[in-house]
Amino acid sequence: MLPLAAYRAAIALDEPFRPTVPAAPADRLDEWVRSALGRLAAERAAARLGLPDLAALDDTAARGVLRALLTVRAPGPLPDGAAEAVDAVLGAERAVRPAVSAHRLPTVSGELPFTLWRGDITTLAADAIVNAANSALLGCFRPLHACVDNAVHHAAGPRLRDDCATVMALQGSPEPTGTAKITRAYHLPARYVLHTVGPVVDGRPGPGDAEALASSYRACLDLAAEVDTIRTLAFCAVSTGVFGYPGDEAAPVALRTVADWLHAHPGRFDRIVFTVFGAADETAYRRALDAC
Repeated sequence: MLPLAAYRAAIALDEPFRPTVPAAPADRLDEWVRSALGRLAAERAAARLGLPDLAALDDTAARGVLRALLTVRAPGPLPDGAAEAVDAVLGAERAVRPAVSAHRLPTVSGELPFTLWRGDITTLAADAIVNAANSALLGCFRPLHACVDNAVHHAAGPRLRDDCATVMALQGSPEPTGTAKITRAYHLPARYVLHTVGPVVDGRPGPGDAEALASSYRACLDLAAEVDTIRTLAFCAVSTGVFGYPGDEAAPVALRTVADWLHAHPGRFDRIVFTVFGAADETAYRRALDAC
């Protein structure tokens, strides 16, 4: 599949992201939300979503509608003035979400730089985070869907989808299971996002599913290692959500795969964060760590 060298320049991977405008101050956030909605209202995505009367929306509802609209919107340039309004809104949303430094999280292994952290990966200030993507690699198009793909694309903003579309156009085919691509992270506190397609499991996973999951973790590590500035890397629990891989069986695969990679590449990363969102996944990882 498409190597990093074939798309790195096309998405300006090594250029720092600079928003078009500063984050909106708290007392003007709702004004910027409505400005963004007004500028996006004439797009096809707004008609498909069925945009309600903006004047009838309260401020909370208006923010939800903007998130939904950006979720269903196809990649492509924003209308005049919309990029500024969206940057102002997403910058303000980031400012009110406390960022957690990956470097400050305690390790849970004396031998390896492993950290287990339960929280929202979109608030983690790591050099790179891992997103559980689908084969189209364009994010989740279902408004308010409770998947990490949706959360990552919302927090990062529409440029993330644009970059993914550029990569996929260059590749010319869907992203295979067990591989990965990298983009900038835009409005996230991380600098990069690694997008990997884990296996979809119906029932109990077999040996082929375990190898496909391990391949996703290895692909992310290999790709992150190609970017010298990535020293901290945070994984989500790949495939354990809507893709159906049981968390208690995914955790040992993840830990074993990453441990083997680190033993083969000592000192390459300062911290590997295994990020879990729910209690069941946290329990699965703690049991797997105890068994290591």
